[in-house]
Amino acid sequence: MALTGRIPREFGNLTFLVSLDLESNNFQGNLPQEMERLRRLRFPDLSFNEFRGEVPSWFGFLHQLQVINRRNNSFTGSIPSSFSNISTLDTLNLNFNSIEGQIPKVIGNLRELKLRCNTLIGSIPLSLSASRLEVLDISDNSLQGNIPEGIGNLHNMKLLAIQYNQLTGSIPFTIFNISRIKFIEFTGNSLSGYLPNGLCNGLPILKGLYLSTNKLPGHMPTSLSNCSQLQILSLSENEFDGPIHSEIGRLSNLQKLALGTNHFTEISNLIELEELVLADNSLSGSLDTEIINISGLRIIDLSSNNLSGSLPPNLGSILPNIERLFLGSLTNFVGTIPHSISNCSKLSILDLSDNKLTGLIPNSLGYLTHLQYLNLEGNNLTRNLSTSLRTFFALSCKIQVRIPDEVGNLSSLLELRLSGNNLVGSIPTTIGNLRKLRNFDLTNNKLTGFIGDHICKLQHLGDIYLGKNQLSGSLPNCLGNITSLREIHLGSNKLSSNIPPSLGNLQDLVVLDLSSNNMVGSLPL
Repeated sequence: MALTGRIPREFGNLTFLVSLDLESNNFQGNLPQEMERLRRLRFPDLSFNEFRGEVPSWFGFLHQLQVINRRNNSFTGSIPSSFSNISTLDTLNLNFNSIEGQIPKVIGNLRELKLRCNTLIGSIPLSLSASRLEVLDISDNSLQGNIPEGIGNLHNMKLLAIQYNQLTGSIPFTIFNISRIKFIEFTGNSLSGYLPNGLCNGLPILKGLYLSTNKLPGHMPTSLSNCSQLQILSLSENEFDGPIHSEIGRLSNLQKLALGTNHFTEISNLIELEELVLADNSLSGSLDTEIINISGLRIIDLSSNNLSGSLPPNLGSILPNIERLFLGSLTNFVGTIPHSISNCSKLSILDLSDNKLTGLIPNSLGYLTHLQYLNLEGNNLTRNLSTSLRTFFALSCKIQVRIPDEVGNLSSLLELRLSGNNLVGSIPTTIGNLRKLRNFDLTNNKLTGFIGDHICKLQHLGDIYLGKNQLSGSLPNCLGNITSLREIHLGSNKLSSNIPPSLGNLQDLVVLDLSSNNMVGSLPL
C-alpha cells in the first residue's frame, strides 16, 4: 500500500540521514524547509509522487548530494542556480514535472542531466560546462534556436536526446565525432541541412539514430553501413530522396528501419530486421519476396508506394513472427490472399486496403486468434466473413452473400463496417450476441427483412448505419433503450409505421435520419 500525506517537518531532525527513498508513493505538497538540515544526505529519491511547489534552492547547500531524483511529480519554477554549488552532484533527474524557465548556463559537473517533459524555454546553453556529461535528455520541452557546436566537445556523451522541441538549423558535424555515443535522438524538431557523408566514421558503437520528423534533405549517407552496432534507424518524415542503398543490408544488428514519408525511390536487400517502415515514399517496381523474406520481422509498413506484385503463397512460412502488416494503397498489388496467412499466428493488424486483390476472403483468417484489426476495403474480394476481431472493415468490396449466422461468434467485436457491398438477405438475429459492438455500419447494400428486437441487445452501440438498403417493417420500440446511441442512420429503406415514442429517451442522440421511408406519425419529444 502506498504512503500518503505530506513529509513531516521532523524529517529535518534526521541529520545523520544519507539515503532517503520515497519513490512510488502518494506524497504531496511542498518539501519542508527543515530538510535543509540534512547536510549528510547523498541520495534523495522522491520520484513518482505528487509533490508540488518550486524546486527549493536550499538543495544547493546540501554539499554531499550525489543523486537528485524527482522525476514524475508536479514541481514548478526554475532550476535553482545553487545546484552548481554541489561539486559532488552526479545525477539530476527532473523528468516529467512542470519546470519552467531556461536551462542554467552553469549546472555543475554532472554525469547525467535529465529534464524531459517539462516546460523549459530558451536555447540550449552554448556551454554546459560539464565535461563528465554522459546523458543529456532535454526532450519534450519548448527549446528553440540551434544545437550549439560545443555539444560536440562532450566526449563522454552516451545519450543525447533533444526530441520534440522547436530547434532549427543544421546538426553540428562535431556530434558525429563523439566516439562513445550510443543514442542520438533528435526526432520532432525542424532541423535542416544535409547529413555528412562520413556520418558513421566516428560513431563505432552507435545503437540508435532518431532523426524523424525534421526537414533533412538529400540522399541517405552510404557511410551508415559503418555504424556496425546500429539497431534502430529512424529517418521518417523528412525530405530524403534517392535510393535506399544496399550497404544498409550490412547492418546485421539492425532491428528497426523507419524511413516512411520521404521521397526514396528504390529499396535494396535488407537482412535481420524486426521493423520495416517505408510507408508513403516513392518506391516503385515489384515487391520482391526477398524484401519481406526476413523471418524475424514483426512489423512491415510499405503502404502508399508505387509497388506492384502479390502476396507470396508461402506468406505464413516466410513471416512466422509478423504482428502488423500494412500493404495498403499500392499501385498494382494483385492476386489473392493466400491460405497460408493462417500460419502468421501472431498477426494483430492486417491492412490490405485499396489494392486490386481478387478471389475469396479465406476462411483461414478465422484461425488468427490475435487479429484485432482487418482492413480489406477497396478490393475485389468475394465470399463470406470470418475471424475473431475487434475491428472489421470491408468497405466497397464486392461481397455478394448473406451475412453468416457465425458473425455472432465474434464476441470481442467493437466495430463492424461492411458498407458499399452487395450483401443480401436479412440481418441475422445472431448480431444480438455482439454485446461489445459500438459501431455498426451496413450502409448501401441489398439487405431486406425487418430490423428485429435482437439489435436492442447491443447496449454499448453508439452509431448505427443501415441506410440505403431495402429494409422494411417497423422500428423496434426497444431501440430507445440503447441509451448510448448518438447517431441513427436509416434513410432510403422501406420502413413503415409510426416512429417509436421510446426514441425520446435517447438523451445523447445527435443524428436521426429516417428520410426516404414510409414512416408516419409525429416525432417523439
